[in-house]
Amino acid sequence: MLPLYRRAARLLWVLPALVLLGVFVYLPLVQNFGFSTLTWDIYSGSQEFVGLGNYRELFDDPVFWASFTNNLLYAVLSVAFQVFGALLLAALVESIRSTRWQRALRTVYFIPSAISLTVAGLLFYFIYEPNLGLLNHALEAAGLGTFDHSWLGQESTAMLAVIAMSQWQGFGYSTLLFAVAIQRIPAELYEAAALDGVGPVRRFFQVTLPLVREMTGLMVMVTVSGAFQVFNEVMVMTSGGPDNSTQVLGTWLYRNGFVRNDFGYAAAIGTVIFVITLTIAMAQLWFTRSRRVEW
Repeated sequence: MLPLYRRAARLLWVLPALVLLGVFVYLPLVQNFGFSTLTWDIYSGSQEFVGLGNYRELFDDPVFWASFTNNLLYAVLSVAFQVFGALLLAALVESIRSTRWQRALRTVYFIPSAISLTVAGLLFYFIYEPNLGLLNHALEAAGLGTFDHSWLGQESTAMLAVIAMSQWQGFGYSTLLFAVAIQRIPAELYEAAALDGVGPVRRFFQVTLPLVREMTGLMVMVTVSGAFQVFNEVMVMTSGGPDNSTQVLGTWLYRNGFVRNDFGYAAAIGTVIFVITLTIAMAQLWFTRSRRVEW
């Protein structure tokens, strides 16, 4: 057992980190909840305590629920493409015998992730442009001109178009992380499976998939949490339009706080985003820890 002064000395090493966390993370969270109990005009400085009134208004707000639904759709599609799709692609790349081709393909798939979200959003904004955009011209060249569309101008396709851009931008990064996780699997396990006559599909489900479970859990947690904090791509491409069809919680928070000058209501939305992401993270950490894989 270490003497008391030795244990106190160890705590001194982590004290600066605890202070920084308290000042820049936990204190703002508490302050944000306090702001959410006010109606606050940030330009005049006038404040009025309303208790949970902002939350009651929030849950009666149809745009809030539309935004939440868009975030949920964003999360589902992101998990499908950036987790399970990326895992499948990583397994295919790592199954290639040529090291040169493996490196080349990893680079090709990672390049979109090196582009900032703002630049990627602007790029796809012009790709989706109905008159001069690449997408409609490609459809017309392929004899599919009947599918020409105002992709960001129609409520039925605007949100899916934004999500498609984000999947393109983030897919390669997820693939690279899964490739690293697959490389950590002992080669002897694949050799033993091959000696037993196990084909590539069964090897994926019986060897690869179970042994990258921790990485899969981490990627699900990061992807879903990120889907509920989406902001840049929506603001760059649609700013929440048309007719609020692409609003997400982040853009609705921004619009209420800095456009409508209702900072208390915006703080209430921020609190809801925090609760959702914290709940997802805690649930995923528990799920991953209870099924940790060792070899």
